[in-house]
Amino acid sequence: MTHNNKAHRHSDRRQFFRTLSGRPAVRRPPWTAADLTQRCTGCDACIDACLEGVLVRGGGGFPEIRFDDDGCSLCGDCAAVCEADVFDTQRQAFPWHAQLEANCLALAQIHCQACQDACEWRAIRFPPALGRPPQPHIDSEACRGCGACLAVCPNDAITLADNGPVQPGARR
Repeated sequence: MTHNNKAHRHSDRRQFFRTLSGRPAVRRPPWTAADLTQRCTGCDACIDACLEGVLVRGGGGFPEIRFDDDGCSLCGDCAAVCEADVFDTQRQAFPWHAQLEANCLALAQIHCQACQDACEWRAIRFPPALGRPPQPHIDSEACRGCGACLAVCPNDAITLADNGPVQPGARR
């Protein structure tokens, strides 16, 4: 068994146990596919090139993306330095979009628009409302899944939801 096949098997097992424990799925860098653990050499070039610092070395030595402190600007620096050809900037950057949870401060009538302020893609909006704070609306078609809103939400009320299967010929 080659090193990459063994690493892929361990990665799949690790993902299975993460799911059982209730922890979120491992999120991979933009423009990568499910075969990242088979193709990535673990050189860290993409991690070193990430100006936002959202790419980190994860389990098995493979890059993961974490939105703890910042979002991904989709600058493409990670893809530009990858010699293993793991990135394909012609595909959708991420297979997820932002989704509001019930503990959103704005939904509780508390004025907060931190997510809208952080959203470069203008996917999160707060249409004006009479007599109450504006309520958030996320346009899942405009959302790029960059995670900027997750990093700034004071109540951790935004999660990333899978976009589901893409229909042939469909654009997101």
